[in-house]
Amino acid sequence: MKVSLIAGSVTLMCSAALPTFAATLDISIQNLTRGIAFTPLYIAAHNDDVALFSTGQPASAELQMMAEGGDIAALQTSGDAAGADSIANPADGLLMPAASTSAMLETTDGNNYLSVVAMMLPTNDGFIGLNSWKIPTEPGTYTININAYDAGTEANDEVRGSGEPGEPGEPGMPVPPPLEELVGTNGTGVAATITNPNVHIHLGNLGDDDIAGGTSDVQNTVSRWLNPVARVTVTVTQ
Repeated sequence: MKVSLIAGSVTLMCSAALPTFAATLDISIQNLTRGIAFTPLYIAAHNDDVALFSTGQPASAELQMMAEGGDIAALQTSGDAAGADSIANPADGLLMPAASTSAMLETTDGNNYLSVVAMMLPTNDGFIGLNSWKIPTEPGTYTININAYDAGTEANDEVRGSGEPGEPGEPGMPVPPPLEELVGTNGTGVAATITNPNVHIHLGNLGDDDIAGGTSDVQNTVSRWLNPVARVTVTVTQ
């Protein structure tokens, strides 16, 4: 399945064209949010027959596992089977607000597209998504601001749960302060049904200001956001 990505804004520091050869990519990913953590990242260079998701279409089972529980293993397995060049979990865990991580990726001939995904915590099935970005042949540094997406696989109830695919509730936040103390408990739930079953731009957390009750377990002064939520910087060398 081949798809395109609506990805915030793109700033090019040099002219670009489609590559037809292998390249070396120095990739940096920055969390632009104030109170959202990113689960382990999956970065892949692949051919134009591969796509991680398609906006306006249902999420795959592999994408659902990542978007609801932060599990990238199935995406990586599928990518490997398709011949993708990939990096899993370059931050060695969660990428916290304002933090950055980087990795070097050697691409093989034909893997001319770059994709990056990670779940956003705390959300039910929100994720950052760069999907099938065409890797330039011209050496230089390229910056892509990317948006938050909703996988459309789970109602955004904003309450703590198991985080297992197909089960309601957000995964817990096993992170150090200050985020751990800013995720509430005993919320009654913001939404009980899925209003859009396809991958779409995330509406954002609603949250509330009741840390021990209310409708949401998300604190509205901390874990809300506006797009873009992440910045991917790619330096291409030959």
